[in-house]
Amino acid sequence: MTFDTASRTPERAGARQWLGLAILLLPVTLMTADLGVLWLATPYLAADLRPSSAQLLWITDIYGFLTAGTLVIMGTLGDRIGRRKLLMAGSAGFVAASLIAAYAPNPEVLITARALLGIAGAAVLPSTLSLITHMFTDPRRRATAIAMWVTALSAGLAVGPVVGGVMLANWWWGSVFLMGVPVMLLALVTARALLPEYRDPAPGRLDPASVALFLLAVLPVVYAIKSLGSGSPAWQPALAFAAGTVGTAAFVRRQHRLTTPLLDLRLFHDRAFTGALLTLLIGMTALNGVEYLVPQYLQAVAGQSPLEAGLWLLPGAAGLIAGSQLTPALARRFRPAYVLAGGLLLSLPGYAVIALYEGVLTASLGLTVVMFGIAPISVLGTALAVGAAPAEKAGAAAATGQTAYDLGLALGIAFTGTLAVAAYRGEIPDEAPAEAKDTVGAAIAAAERLPDGASLLATAKDAFTTGLQTAATVSAALVLVTAALVTTLLRHVPAIAAAPADTEPEPATETRDPVTTAN
Repeated sequence: MTFDTASRTPERAGARQWLGLAILLLPVTLMTADLGVLWLATPYLAADLRPSSAQLLWITDIYGFLTAGTLVIMGTLGDRIGRRKLLMAGSAGFVAASLIAAYAPNPEVLITARALLGIAGAAVLPSTLSLITHMFTDPRRRATAIAMWVTALSAGLAVGPVVGGVMLANWWWGSVFLMGVPVMLLALVTARALLPEYRDPAPGRLDPASVALFLLAVLPVVYAIKSLGSGSPAWQPALAFAAGTVGTAAFVRRQHRLTTPLLDLRLFHDRAFTGALLTLLIGMTALNGVEYLVPQYLQAVAGQSPLEAGLWLLPGAAGLIAGSQLTPALARRFRPAYVLAGGLLLSLPGYAVIALYEGVLTASLGLTVVMFGIAPISVLGTALAVGAAPAEKAGAAAATGQTAYDLGLALGIAFTGTLAVAAYRGEIPDEAPAEAKDTVGAAIAAAERLPDGASLLATAKDAFTTGLQTAATVSAALVLVTAALVTTLLRHVPAIAAAPADTEPEPATETRDPVTTAN
């Protein structure tokens, strides 16, 4: 991955840069930790707020959808107003939305708060990476800083469930949203002292119509996928798909007409770029549906406490970190297509374990194998997308790659989560209470109120297990599709040669003139 440093002379990183890096890594870790914590909290908020199955899916994945939908927008905004300023605005928004989520009285308020968190997250996450590349001008120090940034993403998956388990064991479900408040407040307080400002002096004009059309292209399709398993009339998802298709066509047409489009569609003419995006999108879809369901299985079906479930999820996070650390060395020896396809095929036994066997140990083991095998996607996907684009399009390519990644995470919950809900409902008898057909948490609550609730409880647990196994089977099929796409579209990409540590990267074709404010 190549970052433009505007041909600046490399400077030795001092204490201020490393302290600034530590501050930037905190919100990065929080982003993934917050996601894992929510998975653990889902059974508790479901029992308290009584959301429908569709609302429960919205609570979980609207964050990812709005993050994916606004990343490109926020990237352009950061170029205009400054990355540090955008980071501070996003941090303030994250604090406010977290407080709303923690004390949400109903599903509607919680969904709204999660939507605001997604927009704030889109402002924070890309700002951190952009500031890191500006702060560390020496290639070796920059490589170390970026490696720490990637590790922080994986570390969040490890610490989130454990911290969340402790919080859920001692406080109410809303307390998990307060975890991010002190982290973001610390970023706000220290940003001006430790972080430089950086902006593009000549950014492209932000086109509001393109922003609206981009959201109109994505959100209706997402709603349609959700509606398929929510019991909605057939015409609703069909209408949503049609609206998304129209929005996509209008967005594409407008981008072709603009001199500075929100998304340069010529990038998609490159087979490597398109292959990298498809790998990110489908691979993350295959991972995140199962990753979303396993914590619920551990608690609702296997009877684990939040802390116990968090500990059982630690091996999965360790597998992701190990796979991420191993990937660069493999990519220097073998073609990226083979590294990606090999990892994907390696994840198949993990999906098979989840689909064929029951129990806490098998769920944890299966998820660990899956996350180890999927890890190369998160490491190589964005790098391949940026590397396939011309130097002057590297920023747009990086934003598009991150969008595909986040959208894949959200689609994993929407697509495989919807299939799991449909399978769950198919196993619940018609004579069961209506709320028992929505979620396993509602079924458990209903069973506790019934004199013969043991039968309903056992049926609900078996039904949820069936839903998880269905999701694992479908995810395995998606992995096979992704492996085939990778070997077809990326096999021409050579192995990534190790760059000499004592040489400077070639300056980018299009030079930026960064604006740095001393503080």
